[in-house]
Amino acid sequence: MIPVIKWSAPQAWERIKPPSFEEEGIRSRVEKIVNDVKVRGDQALAEYTEAFDGCAIRGRIRVEQEEINEACNRVGDRFLNALRQAKENILAFHRQQKQKDWFLQNKEGSVVGQIYRSLDRVGLYVPGGTANYPSSVLMTCLPAVAAGVPEIVMVSPPDKDGSIPFATLAAAREAGVGEIYRVGGAQAIAALAYGTDTIRAVDKIVGPGNIYVTLAKKMVFGQVGIDMLAGPSEILIIGDGSIKAEYAAADLLSQAEHDARARAILLTPDPDWAREVARAAEDQLAGLPRQAVAREALERFGAIILVDSLEEAFEAANRIAPEHLELLISDPWPYLPRVKHAGAVFMGPYSPEAVGDYWAGPNHVLPTGGCARFSSPLTVDDFCKRSSIISCSRAGLEKAAVPIRELAAAENLAAHGAAVAIRIKEEKI
Repeated sequence: MIPVIKWSAPQAWERIKPPSFEEEGIRSRVEKIVNDVKVRGDQALAEYTEAFDGCAIRGRIRVEQEEINEACNRVGDRFLNALRQAKENILAFHRQQKQKDWFLQNKEGSVVGQIYRSLDRVGLYVPGGTANYPSSVLMTCLPAVAAGVPEIVMVSPPDKDGSIPFATLAAAREAGVGEIYRVGGAQAIAALAYGTDTIRAVDKIVGPGNIYVTLAKKMVFGQVGIDMLAGPSEILIIGDGSIKAEYAAADLLSQAEHDARARAILLTPDPDWAREVARAAEDQLAGLPRQAVAREALERFGAIILVDSLEEAFEAANRIAPEHLELLISDPWPYLPRVKHAGAVFMGPYSPEAVGDYWAGPNHVLPTGGCARFSSPLTVDDFCKRSSIISCSRAGLEKAAVPIRELAAAENLAAHGAAVAIRIKEEKI
């Protein structure tokens, strides 16, 4: 059962503090994989896929169009319609994020500004393994589509027969993925970063994965861009006791079923409601297909934490800086100004995390492990870059010449000052 503990108890922070990356013993293995793929390309990809996924992919690393079409035929119209509706919500939200070029002119006629351009080629990592994630395809691809990225590539680990789940392939087609490759793990990240004979290198890699994927992204950063370093998924619920305990329990379980290291936390000042939530979670757990995974997550990393007040709950939440913050409060809006650090905030009893995962529109690729203190959800901006524009008039350069030469002299960079002086008569400076 999920434990109920007090925020003042020593074990409270130990249970909920952000996990560190488990790099011991893994880093060296990831380095070997990344360097091997960098040198040997497709041959290394095939060997690692056979070793880790039990699948022979030599000569068929790329997923062909026939396989994608077959997947779309197999998933059925109801699933395709659900994908398309979710797609429209996600696109509508992310199109609002697209920024415009801007320019500013001063009285001397000099112009400064900023232009936005999409990246040329991006790679999406879509996890496989214990679950299918077509929603992750939509959430990583559609911001790139809204940004105008011309080449979108997806990698995902195959099953033992070499297949990728039908739902994942159907989502890729609907979202607008142009190339799909049946590779996963650190070897897929290396292939996207350095390129192979089959997979051309990309400019940026986005999407969550396991510790091998995360460390590989960390290693190739600088060769390519990355979105973030993702840790175990997490939810933090603040409840005032006025909402049905079953709602809170269901939301804790929706996070816990992701994987055994997922973190599901509830903060409340109401001890009776806390016990009701714990009982409801135990009752609902019995009927889950992924009961074993969810139970391990709740028992090892979950907690219902008793605080003295809602004010203390928000202080704790800001210290934790959760990926998902859910406000199960009768009237949550007056409390929103108290939220400083969270990847996404879910307001009230009818906004469960699942709405954000699949449907509402905002991105579900969010900062984890306390990183919401300094980073943000995946957005259109992650698929664009900015260039500064400077167009100085002669009058503007004449006005700036003296201070520029003073600053250049202070840095002992005479050529900088000379580059200004050569354009303007000396007597004017």
